[in-house]
Amino acid sequence: MCHPVDCGCGQHAHQVPWRRWHGHRGCCCAPEYAPRCFPSREEIIEGMEEYLKQLRAEAKGVEERIAELRREV
Repeated sequence: MCHPVDCGCGQHAHQVPWRRWHGHRGCCCAPEYAPRCFPSREEIIEGMEEYLKQLRAEAKGVEERIAELRREV
């Protein structure tokens, strides 16, 4: 094992990089923990919707900055 069984991490996924440690996935203190390798269709849609929301917010910020620059001239 990579670290003691009583590590107390609770949420195993936040302790683990996406790359594997010693050939298994999940926290080393819980070898039975093995998350799915691929997201479901619903998870992909949810992730893409969140990304689109972030892109729209970014675009709004860019538009506001352009407007500020035009007012300064």
